[in-house]
Amino acid sequence: MDDLKASGLLGQLIRFGIAGGLSTVIYSAVYLPLTALVFDRHHAVYAVPFAFAVAVTAGFFMHSRWSFKGHGTRDPGAGQQVKFVAVQASGMALNAVVTWIGTAVFGYPAWVPLLPAVALATIFTFILNRWLVFA
Repeated sequence: MDDLKASGLLGQLIRFGIAGGLSTVIYSAVYLPLTALVFDRHHAVYAVPFAFAVAVTAGFFMHSRWSFKGHGTRDPGAGQQVKFVAVQASGMALNAVVTWIGTAVFGYPAWVPLLPAVALATIFTFILNRWLVFA
């Protein structure tokens, strides 16, 4: 535990969790109404890119200015933003696959795959953000 504190990793994990929680609320605020009002259960995955676009925009500002503040270096220009969007897009793809499997394959309601999809994407993107985007 002391190694986590000394390296700054523990603080980053906590801040990332809080910012990720806020991003998840933002994502859900877009995803759930779209799946309830626009896309039927078998096409819930179509709501993922819209929710992703809104959440990733907010997420970049929270993670770059707070979660990973003081960690690594910052690329001047658009390089860091491009890396961040690429990492988040890989998280969105993972999220979309889990959503599709849960809704189209297993026929669950749109909200059921939300928790495992977001949990897996969060772990995956934290690792990539820490060691690739904000390294």
